[in-house]
Amino acid sequence: MSDYDGALGVLDRIKEEIGHAFIGQRDLVNHALITLLAGGHLLVEGQPGLGKTLLVRALALAIGGDSRRVQFTPDLMPGDITGSVILDTRTGEFNTRRGPVFTNLFIADEINRAPAKTQAALFEAMQEFQVSLDGTDYPLPSPFMVLATQNPLEHEGTYPLPDAQKDRFLMKAVIPNPPLEEEKEMARRVLEGNSGAMLRLESVGTVLNPADFIALRDQVSSLRVDPEILDYAVRICAATRSDPGIQAGAGPRGSLALVRCARARAFLEGRDFVIPDDVNVLAVPVLAHRITLSAESELEGLGERKIIENILAHTPAPRGDTP
Repeated sequence: MSDYDGALGVLDRIKEEIGHAFIGQRDLVNHALITLLAGGHLLVEGQPGLGKTLLVRALALAIGGDSRRVQFTPDLMPGDITGSVILDTRTGEFNTRRGPVFTNLFIADEINRAPAKTQAALFEAMQEFQVSLDGTDYPLPSPFMVLATQNPLEHEGTYPLPDAQKDRFLMKAVIPNPPLEEEKEMARRVLEGNSGAMLRLESVGTVLNPADFIALRDQVSSLRVDPEILDYAVRICAATRSDPGIQAGAGPRGSLALVRCARARAFLEGRDFVIPDDVNVLAVPVLAHRITLSAESELEGLGERKIIENILAHTPAPRGDTP
């Protein structure tokens, strides 16, 4: 995986395999790949029935490794995710039962249907890449990623994600309703020789194994970032902390996330350097879920996207592309 052109070919194959099950939404697929290449976690939001879980499962199959899926529900307990220490009554010894989070790709389906106490079970795993059980730290497999789906908060039975957890998601991608032609293609594929209502994943092939994927991710981390680009990303993030329309802005983790994602986008675009447009394009999906709007902004009907776009319009970018 040391050959740069070969790496780009692999990424194209991953997109192709995802396309066998997940129709259209190219920007969303790119955002998912950027998040994974940057070594982060992805939150996908959309109305029920738009294929959020399908995208995540297709992506998991395409990049190889083990994956586990947990359906989040109001009665789900933290131990159902991380595991627990259980007393064996026959031997009198305590045994460690590792939970489904011990995998390469942990799929948290409808994560906001579980209360904050259960959502918080992922804090340590997402930040430290380990789980503590009864005072002992257990490292998670490498690579480890959380791919979570959630329904919009106005839906019945949903809970808001804690700010600390939202900040741990490198990027939040939103699935819009599909265009008419894509919806027609989806209906055609589902009904073609299938009595169910789901697109099938059998046609999605595995392109990588975990070791190859780690090597690919290491190539992304070696991309250089010009100091002016770094300064630009930090200024954008810092502006969220002084904007009058924002009650709570993004912290330093937001700046780091923006640079990491910009670097991954440059790699996906076939460049070995980052340009201002990489930062610009990703500012909304990287920062929008990290801010809290002021009451005035909500009354005026301003959303997070509009606020971030306004900050971009008033933050001077470096002149010219980085050579």
